[in-house]
Amino acid sequence: MRNSNYLYLQFADRIEKQIKSGVLCVGDKLPSIREVVAETGYSMSTVSKAYYEVESRSLIESRPQSGYYVSNTSARIITEPSPSSPVLKCLNIDREDLIDQVYRNMTDKSITMLSLGFPSNELLPIAKLNKGIIQATRQLANSGTSYEEVQGNLNLRREIARWSFTWGGSLTENDIITTPGCTSAISHCLMTLTKPGDTIITESPAYFGILQLAKSLGLYIMELPTNMTTGIELDALKKALATKKVKLCLLMSNFSNPSGSMMPAEHKKEVVKLMEFYDIPLIEDDIHGDLYFGSSRPTNCKTYDESGIVLCCSSVSKTLAPGYRVGWVSPGKFKKQILRNKIYHTLSSPTITHEVVGDFLKNGRYENHLRKIRQILHQNCNNYINTVLESFPEGTKVSQPQGGFFLWIELDKSIDTATFYHLAMKHNISFAPGRIFSFQDQFSNCMRLSFGLPWTNELRHSIQTLGKLLKT
Repeated sequence: MRNSNYLYLQFADRIEKQIKSGVLCVGDKLPSIREVVAETGYSMSTVSKAYYEVESRSLIESRPQSGYYVSNTSARIITEPSPSSPVLKCLNIDREDLIDQVYRNMTDKSITMLSLGFPSNELLPIAKLNKGIIQATRQLANSGTSYEEVQGNLNLRREIARWSFTWGGSLTENDIITTPGCTSAISHCLMTLTKPGDTIITESPAYFGILQLAKSLGLYIMELPTNMTTGIELDALKKALATKKVKLCLLMSNFSNPSGSMMPAEHKKEVVKLMEFYDIPLIEDDIHGDLYFGSSRPTNCKTYDESGIVLCCSSVSKTLAPGYRVGWVSPGKFKKQILRNKIYHTLSSPTITHEVVGDFLKNGRYENHLRKIRQILHQNCNNYINTVLESFPEGTKVSQPQGGFFLWIELDKSIDTATFYHLAMKHNISFAPGRIFSFQDQFSNCMRLSFGLPWTNELRHSIQTLGKLLKT
């Protein structure tokens, strides 16, 4: 699925493997670009881009008039956060007040928003989208003021179906229902497939918006043990499903919010098999799947779904236009029920913005944009990790996400990040305290940082300030 445009990423990955395996050590000089070109036959552009990519990962450094060397940061040992261990009971400790505090000032420009999980405007192709708005009003009937058909904008559905090949899907426009964002898609699925008093399974930690949505629908949430690298623990999932008390599962298989975990492909296959065996629906939130840092897009659970048991939800809110409210669900065998629920609760999606995004997906414009934003986010992620490790107290554990927006940080158990949040806000720095990502008494010593902001000296200073405050 990759073409020659990605040769530099494959070469960059090879260099990274050599560094992490010890073949290349700190201080070693890499061959010059001309030497690599002569040896491999790659173009000068490919090698230059590969070296730049590895440099953006903080693994090598350029020394003027000397060349590229393996950097000191490449040898830094990173301790990843501990797996979660929730009690297998459906609890509900109130988090609403803390969530309100964290998100009350989300538009305040004076605050460094390390708490928000979407890209900064500086990373978005706003000028091109503006042109798309003008074009859409010209080409749509009644300039886009009319309702769409209930299933959604045909142009958008067709392009989403074409895009599904990137994760191994083979969807058609008839397999997709559009919604005003990913949360709306998940909401339709939950309202359709559950009733108050039902029990659903999630990871732990889990996105607080999903937890609060499920609570508002009168559902019980069973949080399962989760590895911060590989996602939900399969043994725990098997045991929970065997109780036959679970109505459905709701998982984020790629670059989970907040942990950044990604389920290996084999785990995804196993999860789908379990869902099919127990005939339990899986709502999959794949909103971050396109924001990978490696050389290829990861599969999702829907990739391995042959029976229609997986309802895959996504959006462009994290990649292209948060305010456009463009989302969708591929509901599998539940299409008729989901479509009926949409009629009752939404009827029609926003006409103009859905047409604009459909057009943007055409002709490689979306992929070109993604290529740029992925590189920026990857570099941001490495800058965040390095600054946290340099500034935060000794013993701090940091996740190493392979995509997405989030760093999950585990501090000493003596630190309460909900209390620390108020101290940080006195310095105009906002982050997401770990406590809001669980209904249980967990993660009080954890925090989530979003690396969706452009990297600047001011941003580095804000992270360093957090470290100084934690040490006092």
